[in-house]
Amino acid sequence: MQTTTLSFANMHNHGELMANIFRARRQSFIIQNRWDLPEALGMEYDQYDTPASRWIAVHDGPNVLAGIRLTPTTARCGIYSYMIRDAQRGLLDTIPDDLLYAPAPVDAHIWESSRVFVAHDTPMAIRRRVHAHLITEMTKSARTLGAARVVGIIPASWPRWAGRCGLDAQAAGRVLDFDGYESQCVTINLLDRLH
Repeated sequence: MQTTTLSFANMHNHGELMANIFRARRQSFIIQNRWDLPEALGMEYDQYDTPASRWIAVHDGPNVLAGIRLTPTTARCGIYSYMIRDAQRGLLDTIPDDLLYAPAPVDAHIWESSRVFVAHDTPMAIRRRVHAHLITEMTKSARTLGAARVVGIIPASWPRWAGRCGLDAQAAGRVLDFDGYESQCVTINLLDRLH
């Protein structure tokens, strides 16, 4: 099992891995969850998949087991910034604008985590290890990018498993229902994870 953080600058060094992340996202979000999201060439994508973002893959060779996208909260592309902030600003009709308790941050030291998934065919026997690798790589990559905190929408069951995974997470908004999938905005403090 490997972890890789991809960017537009290094994706050419990793063969099909970047495309395979988008293929795995399609399987997770469009096929499994039946969400109405953009897709092309068997890949899911959106307006936040820009050179400002990074993509983390937990993989076994070219086979993607899990992934996360990291986007700086200072990102701008036309009218868009990052998913949580744009939802709060009423730009996204699929996410309610009252998802956060406070205004969405715009800060060079805060990055957004989005499009978090574990592939449907990842064996149950290794899922805990996959989660651990995903969180470790997200933390390492975000800190390397200068982040002190990450804001993201994660499953509402996070209080049960965040501590086990070493996450210092706090609720940042109410519980949301996405077609039967309960989620919640959280902030994750990275400063305590300096190992």
